[in-house]
Amino acid sequence: MKVEVDSFSGSKVYPGRGTLYVRGDSKIFRFQNSKTASLFQQRKNPRRLAWTVLYRKQHKKGISEVVQKKKSRKVVKHQRAIVGASLELIKERRALKPEQRKVKKAAAIKADKDKKKADKERRKADKARRIAAGGNISKQQARGAFQKVQPTSR
Repeated sequence: MKVEVDSFSGSKVYPGRGTLYVRGDSKIFRFQNSKTASLFQQRKNPRRLAWTVLYRKQHKKGISEVVQKKKSRKVVKHQRAIVGASLELIKERRALKPEQRKVKKAAAIKADKDKKKADKERRKADKARRIAAGGNISKQQARGAFQKVQPTSR
C-alpha cells in the first residue's frame, strides 16, 4: 500500500482516495479532497493557512515530541604569538602590575629622549666638523641638505 502526500496541504492521500491533477508541463499534483485542489488552483499559499502541514512546520507547531536539545560547542580559546612579540613576551606583559607598567613606560620615554638628545648632539658635532674641514660648502649643505656626489670617471 503506497500512501501519497497531498501537494497542497501535505497530508496523506490513501490509495483509492483523492484526485490527480496533471499540469500542462506534465507535472503531477495529488490532492486529498476538492478543498485542497480548489485552494491550489486559486494559487493560495499553503504557508498562510493554519491547518496545512507547511504552516505548522514553519510556525513550529506540534513537534514537541521530537524536540532534541542541540549540543553547543564549547569555545576553546587559544593564545597565539603576534608578529614581533612572542607568546612569552605577551604573557609577561599581561602579568605586569599597573605600577610596574607605569615605571617601565617612564623609563622607556626617558631612554628615548636621551637617545634623541645624543643623536642631536652627534649631528651638531658632525656639522661643526664638516664646516671646519671643508671651507667651500653651501648654506644648504651646512644645514644638512642632501649632498650630490659627482660620479668619478674611469
